Amino acid sequence: MKSLKILFVEDDLIEVMKFHRVLEKLQSDHQVIEASNAEFALNILRDQQYKPDIIILDLNMPKINGIEFLNILKKDALFKYIPIIILTTSANQRDVKECFEIGIAGYLLKPLKYDDYVLIIKGLLDYWSQNILISI
Repeated sequence: MKSLKILFVEDDLIEVMKFHRVLEKLQSDHQVIEASNAEFALNILRDQQYKPDIIILDLNMPKINGIEFLNILKKDALFKYIPIIILTTSANQRDVKECFEIGIAGYLLKPLKYDDYVLIIKGLLDYWSQNILISI
């Protein structure tokens, strides 16, 4: 399995710490860049020095929410092929449908139990580290 460059867009510091704890537990060598909101994520992407293999995105964020961020990325030729996986607490079917219509690669719910979270993140990383990804 290859090492992934991951842009992790999450505004909750506890969720960011939990994600990193899982990566440590899995002894992962994936490179993670964090963005505390979608505006910051756009700045990272537009800087051209960091092109992630995948983006893991929370929906509920200040300023630009996850759905607005998705719309921006999927209309941009440089970013539209980057797989975006939603990792959120929202099970709202309207959100799920809208995200898939925009073009996400997956929609995962944050589980309450840590062990379940570990399994979800492990599955996500195992899957995407075996995929052939478009590099532009």
